[in-house]
Amino acid sequence: MSNSDFIKAQNTPVPLDKCGMALAAQQLMEKWSMLIIREAFYGVGRFEDFQEDLGIPRSVLTDRLKRLVELEILLRIPYRPQGTRTRFGYILTERGQELALTILALMQWGDKHLNDGVSAISIHDKRSNEPLKVGFVPVDSDEVSLSDIDISFRDLN
Repeated sequence: MSNSDFIKAQNTPVPLDKCGMALAAQQLMEKWSMLIIREAFYGVGRFEDFQEDLGIPRSVLTDRLKRLVELEILLRIPYRPQGTRTRFGYILTERGQELALTILALMQWGDKHLNDGVSAISIHDKRSNEPLKVGFVPVDSDEVSLSDIDISFRDLN
C-alpha cells in the first residue's frame, strides 16, 4: 500500500472558527506568549525577570503582557519595592491556571520526543505521592485537580 492510499481528499469536518484548538492557537500559540505563560507557571511575575529569562525585546514583552491581560490569562498587579516607584507584576488568573494541563502536556511531549525522555520536573499526587502524567480520564472518573498535585524540579546539572 502506498502513502497516497492513506492520504484522502477531504476537508476538515470542523471549521477553524468553530474549533477550540484553532481559536486558542490564534490567541496563544505564538512563541513569546507561550513562553511568558510558562514563566508565570514557574512563579515569574516581574517584567524584568520575564525579560532576563526569555531574552525578549522590551517592546515585544510589553505587547504580549498587555494581550495576555486582555485575554484574562494574566492579572496585572501593582507592587512597590521600598524606595522606588510603583511597578506592576503579573500573576496567572484562574483562566490562566487552567492552561496547566496544556502546558504540562506540551512539556511531557517535548521531554519524550525532543529531550531524550528527560524532564526537568516531576509531578505527583499530593495525597498518594504517586507520579502523574497528562492523559485522558474517563468522563465518569474524578480528575486530579491542580490543587492536588505537587510539581518539583529536578537538578539536571
